[in-house]
Amino acid sequence: MLVAAHKHPWVVGGRSMGLVPVAGHGGVFMPYDYHVGVDYHKAYTHLVVQDGAGQTLRSGRVKNDPRSLAGFLSPYLENSHAVMEATRNWTVMYDWLDELCDDVVLAHPAKVKAIAEAKIKTDKIDATILAHLLRADLVPVAYVPGEAARTLRQALRERMFYVRLRTMVKNRVVTIFDRYPEQTRALREVTDLFGKAGRAHLAVLSVSEIDRIQIDRSIAFIDDINGHIRTAEATIRAFSKGNADVRRLKTIPGLGEFFARLVAAEIDDIGRFRSAAKLAAYAGLVPSTYSSGGKTFHGRIIKAGNKWLRWAFVEAVAPAVAADPILKFDYERLKATKGANRAKVAVARKLLTIAYQVLRDERDYERRDGRPSNESRLS
Repeated sequence: MLVAAHKHPWVVGGRSMGLVPVAGHGGVFMPYDYHVGVDYHKAYTHLVVQDGAGQTLRSGRVKNDPRSLAGFLSPYLENSHAVMEATRNWTVMYDWLDELCDDVVLAHPAKVKAIAEAKIKTDKIDATILAHLLRADLVPVAYVPGEAARTLRQALRERMFYVRLRTMVKNRVVTIFDRYPEQTRALREVTDLFGKAGRAHLAVLSVSEIDRIQIDRSIAFIDDINGHIRTAEATIRAFSKGNADVRRLKTIPGLGEFFARLVAAEIDDIGRFRSAAKLAAYAGLVPSTYSSGGKTFHGRIIKAGNKWLRWAFVEAVAPAVAADPILKFDYERLKATKGANRAKVAVARKLLTIAYQVLRDERDYERRDGRPSNESRLS
């Protein structure tokens, strides 16, 4: 479904087909001579090199640096391709291999496991299985985002990390706050405990010495985190400056400065999805399906898919419903018959479909009443 970015124009449908062109013989293709399976780890990598017949020519472990990698593969680089799984920090090894081999395929880890799960698991076996799948053109391929999308994703992940950290610290303060119900009962109407009014209440709360120390320290830490968040947002803006997709996505209700950039970075190239339904499946905004004996049942949305896209569109529902009367009508109608959670997911799917059409057609979103959307809030 999702394809990797390959160097060669003769790659069809995202699959390398194990073929390379022969110089001076236009239209004539020959198979790769060497197939490299790569099992990448934090400190080392296990490599297996096979020939066209599936015979292992070399197998071994190398340190994770470009010189060691090049030294191991140097006899097998002519007319070669490699495969590795999309694991933690895969971009490092992928870029090194991309400099050495004629083609690099990024494999989907869960689908590789489904195809070739082994009862005995070692680094050598994993690399060998990958090499066999590559040679037979059976690798379930994962998409390789472009350099700009990778950079923007890193910047966005940093902001999300700081926001999660801030939430954790705030929850610690709330826990302390809840230890004093006789004092805090009247303060629970404060909308934001960490706003100006809320902080004023926290400052005069009569608590134990250790609780006062922890409250004051946590408030100071929250202020430090807020500074890091502002800096991270400046970095995000710098790396997405001039991005036409971001500008168009910001016109969609609910997708503010942050979510527009997140959606643009996670999708990267809208052309890799044939329809909005394909994008919805990628985001995990489709129901699970159970079919047996001629009967089909649909359940909750699937757990697989891009969690960041799913989160972005679901979180965008509340501001979207507040900003767009037609989306609000759809939400309220579905909420009355299906419940709030299903209505929220359904509107999230609508927002995803709008985003697909905006990116595919390269145009701004216009509300159905003919008025353009001027959404710009930070979602």
